[in-house]
Amino acid sequence: MIAKPTDASDKNPEVTELLCFSLYSASHAFTQLYRPLLDKLGLTYPQYLVMMTLWHRDGQTVKELGKTLYLDSSTLTPLLKRLDAAGLITRTRNPRDEREVLIHLTQKAIDLRTNAADVGRCIEEAVGMEAETVRAIKSSVETIRDRIKL
Repeated sequence: MIAKPTDASDKNPEVTELLCFSLYSASHAFTQLYRPLLDKLGLTYPQYLVMMTLWHRDGQTVKELGKTLYLDSSTLTPLLKRLDAAGLITRTRNPRDEREVLIHLTQKAIDLRTNAADVGRCIEEAVGMEAETVRAIKSSVETIRDRIKL
């Protein structure tokens, strides 16, 4: 005998109708798109985000990186340790405040930036949308994130 759904389950939307699923599946698709591009650089996507942040402004603290990337230190610290072991960053205590750890790019990381320049262009081509449309979607997603962020 096949169980018949209850009235309550009839009110639940299909997973494909959920906004959160659309965002999740789009995130997964982006990760798959980035993977072969970043494999050539020897970076994971989270490592790439750290590198992008540091290429924009070197010498940030762990706290500043975490705030920018929405990552807590327990997630960020192991990631930074791997980048340090790969010779891409250095981690040093701030001489003005020993509680802070400063993150600096190495020459190897600065050189890697040139090789990473094509990543953004490849992503833009794959998305294939007008810049104005991309900006509007990005703004909407950021609004959602900021409204639900605890």
